[in-house]
Amino acid sequence: MAQKKPKIEGVSDELNSIASQNLDHAPARRRVRSAFANVQKQLDHILFKMVPAGIRTEEWYEINSNGQEIFCKSWLPKPGVRIKGALCFCHGYGDTCTFFFEGIAKHIAASGYGVYAIDHPGFGLSEGLHGYIPSFDGIVDNVIEQFTIMKGRPEIRGLPRFIFGQSMGGAIALKALLKSPSEWDGIVLVAPMCKISEEMAPPVPLQKVLIFLSNLMPQAKLVPQKDFADLAFRELNKKLMAQYNVISYSDQTRLKTAAELLNVTKYIESQVEKVASPMLILHGADDKVTDPQVSRFLYENASSKDKTLKLYEGGFHCILEGEPDDRILAVLTDIISWLDSRTSVK
Repeated sequence: MAQKKPKIEGVSDELNSIASQNLDHAPARRRVRSAFANVQKQLDHILFKMVPAGIRTEEWYEINSNGQEIFCKSWLPKPGVRIKGALCFCHGYGDTCTFFFEGIAKHIAASGYGVYAIDHPGFGLSEGLHGYIPSFDGIVDNVIEQFTIMKGRPEIRGLPRFIFGQSMGGAIALKALLKSPSEWDGIVLVAPMCKISEEMAPPVPLQKVLIFLSNLMPQAKLVPQKDFADLAFRELNKKLMAQYNVISYSDQTRLKTAAELLNVTKYIESQVEKVASPMLILHGADDKVTDPQVSRFLYENASSKDKTLKLYEGGFHCILEGEPDDRILAVLTDIISWLDSRTSVK
């Protein structure tokens, strides 16, 4: 049973009514996103206030090999700016590429990159039961399929291409890289979910029960979930803005989804030495959602000769969305500088 959604302060009863509808299926999520599009743009957040002028955006849907409509979006520099490379983004659990990431993508595009993103099946504007991951490999294969199409677009053909994953998207990006390492010139990871922190994970005995139940009723919302925003956003005013991400999945975790997330973290932990691509890892040092020490483990054990780890003192999980403005800008600058140093010699 879905949790009752808290009222969003500062918006009309009509919009609250729209936001409170059942979002299990993509058409409802698309209607809600459309209704809130203008409200989101007016939020007093640096990612929305600092929007560079002239960024070219495009939205479209691709039908994947499973017959699902997958939402796709691109952000390109303004006309006349040379594109240096492509950055393909994998969003985190429950999230979408159409809220906070809009500001992140525009900032990176303004520095000369083509930025491309999709909503994973079951999330955001893509088809699929909301918050349901029947197979983590299925999500990874969809990422490979969609980004293979995007990398063939004429504006970036032949240019360096990087895969970028945040939180759960970090696990997706790592697994996509491990499946096809020659397809990427590097990987950028923000607070990657290589291991679920002990504060977020259910106790081990409960994990075993949940994995057993996931085979009996995979779609059931039964996994207890702590308040993600409290743990993810350091600044209160930014945490309050997270409620405007109205198509995010914030109910209890579905049983099969929880089992898949637990399994993939164990898999990645066992495979990190095979990561040989250039790699940038960025993580808040006080992250209680994904463990920064596991990012250090990834950094120390990956076989890559070109790897950088940046831990941000005092930083929570959402270092690109929930930190003080100067920290958000510093993280963006670190990403762009790293990309620039690996595209200028191409």
